[in-house]
Amino acid sequence: MSSSVSGSIRKRIAYLSSPELGIRMDKAKILKWKFLLLSTLIFILWYTVRSPRTYRDIPQPHGPPKTCPLRISEQTITPLNNTKHFLVSAYMDQREKGLDIRIIGIFKRDSIQPLYCLFCCAGQLSNKTSPATILQHSDNFGFPFVTTDVMCQIPENCMATHVSVLTQPDSGMVFNQTLLPIRNQKTSEKEEKKLQFDFTVCISNLFGDYNNVLQFAQTLEMYRLLGVDRVVIYNTSCGPDLDRLLQSYSQEGFVEMVPWPIDHHLKPSRGWLFSESGGDVHYFGQLTTLNECIYRSMDRSRYVLLNDIDEIIMPYQHNNLMSLMDMLQQQHPNTGVFLIENHIYPKKPFGGNEKGLLHQWKGVPGFDILEHIYREEPNRNIYHPHKLIVQPRMVQQTSIHEVLMKYGEYFKVPPDVCRIIHSPISMPRPPEQLHLDTRLWDFTDKLLPSVTTVLRRAGLLGSQGQE
Repeated sequence: MSSSVSGSIRKRIAYLSSPELGIRMDKAKILKWKFLLLSTLIFILWYTVRSPRTYRDIPQPHGPPKTCPLRISEQTITPLNNTKHFLVSAYMDQREKGLDIRIIGIFKRDSIQPLYCLFCCAGQLSNKTSPATILQHSDNFGFPFVTTDVMCQIPENCMATHVSVLTQPDSGMVFNQTLLPIRNQKTSEKEEKKLQFDFTVCISNLFGDYNNVLQFAQTLEMYRLLGVDRVVIYNTSCGPDLDRLLQSYSQEGFVEMVPWPIDHHLKPSRGWLFSESGGDVHYFGQLTTLNECIYRSMDRSRYVLLNDIDEIIMPYQHNNLMSLMDMLQQQHPNTGVFLIENHIYPKKPFGGNEKGLLHQWKGVPGFDILEHIYREEPNRNIYHPHKLIVQPRMVQQTSIHEVLMKYGEYFKVPPDVCRIIHSPISMPRPPEQLHLDTRLWDFTDKLLPSVTTVLRRAGLLGSQGQE
């Protein structure tokens, strides 16, 4: 009995240790794992189709990822879902308690509704929204769309990098929303005091087939001589020659071009008053771009000049803008807005012994601002416009000729200290109404060669200019 049992045991051991059995067991394990994997994939697919997706379904990493789990806008004008409004840019602005983020937008005035802010905090969406404060700018000139600030409060323990605006307080279904990057992020007190530029000029809008190359080059080079470090230009469209010049300036770094396709979203007006010009928004969104430029420059530039390309803010008792502003700030230490009086310099043909257009500039599109040396005396008995030099950190909202909301005081600079040389294309006046003013000629020794250099670099001089 014992020998038969032991023989049976030996046979069973031999069977269990045979290679054929090992192969059969490995195949069984593989089939089992394949079944489990297939079952898991089927369940995930069923759950995804059957269940609504929210941002909470996205696995959250332990460390902050590089991007937020929503689409980030790369446009300068972003439509706001489920509204007639548009968002432009978002900036950190903690000058007012409880209002940390300022989103600059263009809103339809008769369609204002409650809005809510949703933040991306170091790569993760916040689990709740915060109600927004909506501030329409007081200047709209009668147009249906107005520059509007959406003010948001950042939630506690949120390192906010991006923000989205919602029409409903529920933050669950947000996958069709777009995030705006939050600019002017502050990482330390030391960094807050560090400014890259002394002076920035904001040119609000280029549109149509504007191609006045010579005037543009002269004005930019004049500003460079006066101490301007950067010029920001909002470009809807321009002529081909001017585009070549601006591309050259952009590559150099002196000009920052901001695409401004306002005509893709609204019907922009070419005039400043709705009752006369019609359209959706004032003068291609000029009010919005001026405000956007102030916040774009707030942490980078000590001063910002708000004016048009046919205007030069010219000091008359100093040879550069820094010397002018040092004097004005010493005399008016609490002032953040300086109003510069506008003076028109219409074109008047030169006489026989006066300088004319340089030979090497002939053929360059546009006119020579050095020919505009006759100044019209303004009528101060009626409203007379000014343009602005501002400290951007002391401005909340601006219009074209005045600041709407600010900190500190403002000061009207006497015209014998500083005035605007405004050179329109053609505004003839009787000679008895004009006064000779050759202030621009004080800079010709440096201005003429610098203009020639930039025109040549952009390939805009003819064969005569290349000699």
